[in-house]
Amino acid sequence: MGIENIAAKFFQMSDGVWARHANPWSVWTRYLCLPLLALAVWSRVWIGWMSVLLFALVCLWIWFNPRVFGKPRSTHHWASRAVLGERVLLKHPKTDVPAHHQRAISALNFLTFSGFAMAIYGLVELNAAATVFGTIVTMLGKTWFLDRMVWLYQELAAENAEYSSWLY
Repeated sequence: MGIENIAAKFFQMSDGVWARHANPWSVWTRYLCLPLLALAVWSRVWIGWMSVLLFALVCLWIWFNPRVFGKPRSTHHWASRAVLGERVLLKHPKTDVPAHHQRAISALNFLTFSGFAMAIYGLVELNAAATVFGTIVTMLGKTWFLDRMVWLYQELAAENAEYSSWLY
């Protein structure tokens, strides 16, 4: 089971939750999550154990975010199609995902993980440069991954009626 499947199980992503998460507001507001998590961890320097409360609040937002916004009027937005691509990646048999997507997804996951590891290192060591650089690399890797998901969605929806029905 890949990290994507573990995350989907944790977030309890039903069809209704996926439909709501396809709202561009859901996607764009999630971009705030990693910097806010980093700030919550860093705030231990200023507010001590109260930083745990801030961290918990951001984690709650991450869980609730796909549920907060309504189903979008249209899924023709880039952000909506990125979510649809993530949904396809989880639903589609991995062996049937075209090789050019598999290679790119692996490379982008490695890039994102590397940035995340650097951000964690920066937070543990209170190294601002490593924290900021790692956060930026993580967010750029995730954005590039989402762009790949748009491409994956468009490619696989052309041959799968269920996937194409998600676009309205």
